[in-house]
Amino acid sequence: MSLQKDIQGRIKEAMLAKDAVRLSVVRGLTAAFTNDLVAKGRKPTEELADEDALTVIRRAAKQRKESIDQFRAGNREDLAAIEEKELAILSEFIPQMMPREEIGKIAQAKKEELGISDKTKAGMLMAALMSELKNKADGKEVKSVVDSLFS
Repeated sequence: MSLQKDIQGRIKEAMLAKDAVRLSVVRGLTAAFTNDLVAKGRKPTEELADEDALTVIRRAAKQRKESIDQFRAGNREDLAAIEEKELAILSEFIPQMMPREEIGKIAQAKKEELGISDKTKAGMLMAALMSELKNKADGKEVKSVVDSLFS
């Protein structure tokens, strides 16, 4: 079963469990899938590939993280708590990211493979790594590892 169909099936589960937060998150994801399909010029009844669905889910999770930071900066802990609950639900659908140590090994190997020795080519290394590690590693973590290789 595709990720999109799985998430759509969870709407009924959330309704039966009377879990308002989960229901809201799952409905929001379903709407985001439809919006993504329409933005790509496809019919709303079509189905996203799992990789595209993961991209939509990651985007929603990133929005929640940014909202949490903004609410905390504005001393709105009540709203941040709601966003954290939603983020926890979204995290259930996102596969675990690669650990920093593993990213470091891959980055070092790629650096040697490309023959990069100075920081001016860090962008080239970053691009090569992100194409290889897409949906497996967090971009911020990869950037941090690349920066540490040149320090």
